[in-house]
Amino acid sequence: MRLYDASMKKIYWTSFHSKIGTIFVASTEKGVCKITIPKQTKKEFLVWLNDIANGAELVESTKRNKRVIDELNRYLDQKLVRFHTKLDPIGTDFQKSVWRQLRRVQYGTTVTYKELARRSGVAGASQAVGRANSSNPLPIVIPCHRVIGSDNSLVGYAAGIKTKEFLLRLEGAVLL
Repeated sequence: MRLYDASMKKIYWTSFHSKIGTIFVASTEKGVCKITIPKQTKKEFLVWLNDIANGAELVESTKRNKRVIDELNRYLDQKLVRFHTKLDPIGTDFQKSVWRQLRRVQYGTTVTYKELARRSGVAGASQAVGRANSSNPLPIVIPCHRVIGSDNSLVGYAAGIKTKEFLLRLEGAVLL
């Protein structure tokens, strides 16, 4: 399913090495549309880009992604708690509504899937919210790592529980 706005002509992508491993990023004229966390390969990243590109040219460019790279590195160095990079998340309207709620979860705090569903206006739809969370194309910036199980357990993170725990500890979140 192609969800990218066909009026856009180019998607700019690059990779960089971070404290947690190689991260790939991509952006449109509107903002950052994809961030990978280690575990996703370059091939998987490029397959995702090609799938959503809808005919747009893929251009390798560190310069076009400099701001998000800088902000991600500052976040991982504990020098940034709020991202200011413009975003262009690609997803369904429902996914985008869940991601908007995720962006409201403050640095150093957590929320349960159940509570996130309530905040998203779909109380009782924790599983649907969980699927939207797992489809998040902008991890860390849209902080899906801050969502935990109802029993306060660290569950469901694409880069693995150790990375989720690392990010929460980095933020100083209290883990039970």
